[in-house]
Amino acid sequence: MTPAQLRESAKAQDAPPGKLTPAAEALWWIARGDWERAHAIAQDDETPHGSWVHALLHLIEGDLSNARYWFSEAGRRPVTPDRIDALWDEIAAEALRGS
Repeated sequence: MTPAQLRESAKAQDAPPGKLTPAAEALWWIARGDWERAHAIAQDDETPHGSWVHALLHLIEGDLSNARYWFSEAGRRPVTPDRIDALWDEIAAEALRGS
């Protein structure tokens, strides 16, 4: 599955596709607009990808200091809010490799 296919499935389906990593599933919920559900999944995912998604979520909500913390936990450099869509795609590409 590609990031574009993951995003499209969020528009077309009521539930995420099977066999996704927690990070990919959280991204699916982000694409559906369900920040709370995505946040719960990312919060429980103690992997670097989970932290990276967690950073994205706080970037989306505008909590930049919290986002910076989670970027650090993920071992990633922080990005600015204008890169949210590109960041979603970047995280999805990596998270889907583990699906």
